[in-house]
Amino acid sequence: MSKATWFFVVVILLMGGVIVYNKVLTPQEEKGKAAHSGPPKDMSVNGFLVQPKTLNSNITASGTLLAFEEVELHTETSGRITELNLKEGTPVSKGTLLVKLYDADLQAQLGKLKLQQETAEKTVGRLQQLLAINGIGQQDFDNAVTQLNNIKADIDVVLAQITKTEIRAPFNGVVGLRNVSAGAYVSPSVAIATLQQIDPLKIDFTVPEKYASSVKKDDGIQFAVDGFDGTFHGKVYAIEPKIDEDTRTIRMRALVQNTNAKLFPGGFAKVDLGLKSMDNALMIPTQCIIPEARNKKVIVVKDGKADFRIVETGVRNESDVQITKGLEAGDTVVTTGVMYLKPGGGVKIAKLTE
Repeated sequence: MSKATWFFVVVILLMGGVIVYNKVLTPQEEKGKAAHSGPPKDMSVNGFLVQPKTLNSNITASGTLLAFEEVELHTETSGRITELNLKEGTPVSKGTLLVKLYDADLQAQLGKLKLQQETAEKTVGRLQQLLAINGIGQQDFDNAVTQLNNIKADIDVVLAQITKTEIRAPFNGVVGLRNVSAGAYVSPSVAIATLQQIDPLKIDFTVPEKYASSVKKDDGIQFAVDGFDGTFHGKVYAIEPKIDEDTRTIRMRALVQNTNAKLFPGGFAKVDLGLKSMDNALMIPTQCIIPEARNKKVIVVKDGKADFRIVETGVRNESDVQITKGLEAGDTVVTTGVMYLKPGGGVKIAKLTE
């Protein structure tokens, strides 16, 4: 027998052996393994019994203290400062003259116009007497009155120009640090100083949109500020009527009394906003929540099987989260091993808490 024939016979025998192994021996081995392994065992986990509770919840938000009123002091015209009544860090009353620019030329124009006004008024008086006895025509009298009114209008223009050389306090407040000195030449672009009303103060903060209906005007808040012990109190007085599309939050503003001037505008505040209590809130531990791209899920034990449910959440605290949709009182949710269970998998509760 040739070598080629022997090689062909060996290949045929090997192929036959493989077929026999796959068709006969392998199924027998699998049956043996299945017989030894038995049915899959239920996974042992801890559970939490969902029950309605009274929820007294708070919202914690970051806030910023703001002056109740604040302006930068600018002149309306260019000129040289002749008076500078700005004592830095001191309170001033509304209407106080803070800055005065050079106006001698305008005062001279005003004096000249007042003399012209005086003369024109006398002329109108004499012509009125003549008109009464038909000594002049009506047109002559009207021309004199028009001239007097023109002079008065010119006086009003000069007075307005003089007003632009003055800066008066628009409200009661505290003067900030000034940037110029007396005698300096300034223009409207130069910020001379700031004026701020710091009693009361405003505090701005934002809350998630889902709490928009829970916060009302006149609701009280309390907040803490770095560097001060204890808490401060305020009251919500304005709510932005629009939700921010980027952050999905709503902006609120509260009023804070600052009688002792302890607080400073621009400071950071940690705001604690109390919500109304809820009598039948369903709260579960936060570790029960399985976050997904679009939904949140929990695993409910139903008839010994893992039932994955989509839920909606509400208020959170340090350890628990409110479930607003997806669960009912009496449900048992899995608290441990949530990452290892599969839908419909067998579950055995080892420890149940409430």
